Amino acid sequence: MKSLSFAFIVTLYLVCTDINCNINSNYLENAESIFNRTLLSRGDRVTVPLAITEQVAATPELDIDLVESLIDEDAPAKNCLKNMSSCFEKDDLHQDATRNLHKYLLSTIPPFDPSKTKGVSKSCKTQSRRYMEDLAKFKFWALQMYDSSAKIPSGLLNGNVNQFGDYDVCLRANLKEENIYGQYCLAALQVERPDSIYLAALHRLLQSHSHFKSRMEDPGHRVPRYSSINWALCVPDGCTNEDVQLVIQDSLRKIFRNTDFKIQSQVSSTMCQTSRPKALPLSTILGMSFFIGFAIFIGFATLYDFVAVDDANVYVTSFSLRKNWNSLISVKKNDDIKAVHGIRFLNSLLLLLAHKSMAIFFVPYQNRTEMVEFIAKPWTVLARAASLYTDPFIMIAGMLTAHSFIGKLEKTNKINIMQEYINRLFRIVPTFAALIAFCTFVLPWIDSGPMWNQVITHHSDICKQNWWRNLLFIHNYYGFGDMCLTHTHHIGIDTQLFFTSPLLILLLWKYPKKGLGVLLFLAIGSTIFRYYVTYTLRLSNYIHFGTSIQQLFDTADNMYILPIHRATVYIMGILLGYYLRKLQHFRLSKIQIRIGNSIALLSFLASFLGPSFMGSIKYVYNPTDAAWYAAFAPIFWCITFGWIIFSTQVGHESSLGKFFSWPGFSLWTNISYTVYLTQFPIFFYNVGTIKSPEQYSFWRTNINIHEIFAIIASSVVLTLLFEMPFQNIRNIILKKDRRKLTENDQDALYEKKQT
Repeated sequence: MKSLSFAFIVTLYLVCTDINCNINSNYLENAESIFNRTLLSRGDRVTVPLAITEQVAATPELDIDLVESLIDEDAPAKNCLKNMSSCFEKDDLHQDATRNLHKYLLSTIPPFDPSKTKGVSKSCKTQSRRYMEDLAKFKFWALQMYDSSAKIPSGLLNGNVNQFGDYDVCLRANLKEENIYGQYCLAALQVERPDSIYLAALHRLLQSHSHFKSRMEDPGHRVPRYSSINWALCVPDGCTNEDVQLVIQDSLRKIFRNTDFKIQSQVSSTMCQTSRPKALPLSTILGMSFFIGFAIFIGFATLYDFVAVDDANVYVTSFSLRKNWNSLISVKKNDDIKAVHGIRFLNSLLLLLAHKSMAIFFVPYQNRTEMVEFIAKPWTVLARAASLYTDPFIMIAGMLTAHSFIGKLEKTNKINIMQEYINRLFRIVPTFAALIAFCTFVLPWIDSGPMWNQVITHHSDICKQNWWRNLLFIHNYYGFGDMCLTHTHHIGIDTQLFFTSPLLILLLWKYPKKGLGVLLFLAIGSTIFRYYVTYTLRLSNYIHFGTSIQQLFDTADNMYILPIHRATVYIMGILLGYYLRKLQHFRLSKIQIRIGNSIALLSFLASFLGPSFMGSIKYVYNPTDAAWYAAFAPIFWCITFGWIIFSTQVGHESSLGKFFSWPGFSLWTNISYTVYLTQFPIFFYNVGTIKSPEQYSFWRTNINIHEIFAIIASSVVLTLLFEMPFQNIRNIILKKDRRKLTENDQDALYEKKQT
């Protein structure tokens, strides 16, 4: 022990002498005393506890870092990390090593250097020159920028072409004395297919068999520009996006000179980000204040509901979380139309999975080619037939509207159309408006990432200009490219069809035969029109293998989001609701059940499995295939579910009918509207925050439990805060209107008797 103590004192003395520190004999004696009292021995292991540092720290003029370095050999490096710039200046042992590393490493993997390109701005050239000088010296801030730029990875032939670099490290890089900050730019590169057959084959692997075909000018906020390569660059923030694009073009010209490759590049200003603080716009401050204030009011209403007595204000308690939660989790009895809730649940679940399947193509995957080969199989009809899953909702909407209106006509012989319109607006507008406000003014400021501006901020910018179209329910007439929250097009379609429904239902009610003829004529006309437009414009409602982004947008703009093309299934719903009222006591015979089941099964197979061949990797687009699918698949799909609803309602208890009639499905119906509203914002939030390539796995990627939970949780919150409170307000107003109407009817009846 004494020898160890002596060795400690000698070592301390020699080290301090070497660095010219002043330690007198009292300090040495104090150190020896501390060492002897705290040294613990266990076999050959000797450790010096923290007590040494604590007691020596009380001694003036003693270098604490020095003592820590004697205790922990990693302490100098740890201390260096606290201030890398200062450490760089003090330490001169690194110079030979960094000189050699710069000579070989940086010449092997050259940095992105805008300073040598003609035409770049003065600020870009000046800051880039300083960056290159400091990189040659291995200064930390320059190394951060160099390290965070994308490099050529392994796995290119498996589709690992999208490289995001290190987003966070790039934004942390800065040279404060020169006011230079790291700027993260995500460049888009597009390689045209070369003429060489061999190179074209390699290109096909790099592009993952071109599952989607895109152009540089295609919108990338709703559907990914799949053919583009995303490549991250960290540059000084004195460079503009035009500077970066100019340097990229110059570099590509030199690299691919005398080759068969033609490459386009694009660097958008919105895809370049820095860590410089930005002031919150007034609209965002107001938006955040509104949501915070509304949440406080909800809390007050809930507390009021707990303490209020019988004469509580019904308008305030309409916003109570306790009241609305109890309503949300209450299981509704199927006293009216059975099987509706279950059919909603199934199609909502299929739609959720299909939408997720589209969102995953934004994500950079290390095994993207392998992923595409995996999904180029018939079973992926589950995701490719996404357009089908909204058709039952349209049919059910028509059915419920007709069923309700016919019931009122049977009782009162009239419909209060204005009241029905107001009733619907109370149902959908508050929740819809809240989502638009949140996604427009609040969501863009919550997080960040390489693709954040592409999928979040871009949607916000569109909504700032065009939000009013959504609240007037005309946004579906302006196309996907300029639509605020593109996934909400269905709300516009459904509302427009609802506004026309009173005329159609009254016609069917007053003139059954003529009304039926008119409705069939409109349904057939809509079907023929769908076929014609799809064939002549070469559209495709089915996401076939090799479809182009332009074709998807053309299909949406010219057919899918227009009510005239969706009218067929809505009219089917009106007829179904009408005959459910008229045939309440009708009972099916066994032969009718067999025929109906057979037709329903064939319709299901034709609509769901029939187009599966279009998902093959070998498929070549045929407009006839697409036209037949667009015209008849919605009809066949809705026949399947229409038959289940009808047969169950008239008393036939099949296994499917019992399953879809399970009362528990009504819980999903309570949040189905908000699930539809929230799923894409959550998908895009996750896409926008992804910062590195991932490994694709079907169950982990497509069935993302955390994401599904987030969608359900946010849907419940949106339902409790906005949808249910305003439905309560609507019910209060309607009760007053009914009371007034009843009093007026009684007065009119009394006056009639008096006369």
